[in-house]
Amino acid sequence: MRTAERARLEALLAGGGRKLLGLVGAPGSGKSTVAQALLDALPGRAQVVPMDGFHLANAELGRLGRAGRKGAPDTFDSAGYVALLQRLRNQPAGEVVYAPEFRREIEEPVAGAIAVRPETPLVITEGNYLLLEEGPWAGVAPLLDEVWYVEVDDRLRIERLLRRHQQFGRSPEAARAWVAQTDEPNAARIAATRARAHHILRLAD
Repeated sequence: MRTAERARLEALLAGGGRKLLGLVGAPGSGKSTVAQALLDALPGRAQVVPMDGFHLANAELGRLGRAGRKGAPDTFDSAGYVALLQRLRNQPAGEVVYAPEFRREIEEPVAGAIAVRPETPLVITEGNYLLLEEGPWAGVAPLLDEVWYVEVDDRLRIERLLRRHQQFGRSPEAARAWVAQTDEPNAARIAATRARAHHILRLAD
């Protein structure tokens, strides 16, 4: 972890109590990698709760006619995500809060996969739409103590996305189409929220 980010974290945690840190950025920007690096830097002091656990199930996306736009803001249970953040913000002593996790190998969320203990001082949540100001998403940012915007060169980000989609079963042609038609429109919406972040974390290639 870089010196600037370590200093921000230590300042955030200095006041005691539960703190919530958000990591936001476009698909493929490296949010999960940053979250893991922060977790490794704070052994026993942090837990990661990704927004992706609130993907709607594939069957529900099919019923709603949104399967071809999976990853767009309306393909998540955003109200459920806000409700979880509220629980984490006000977690009572002695109560474990269980959060869902998205499993890429099955492309589905799994309920109750992440246990957050009440004595954990920092909860790191990462996802695309933490700073979106529409619908239930507008309730996310007020629950977070800080939000860091994670960004990387767009060329590298798109290369990562293409590799990821192919790794999980798409052909090269299908991967390119998905990035162009789904990931990049979402990335543009996320980029429009950048100015609301407390800190910009620019990752080197």
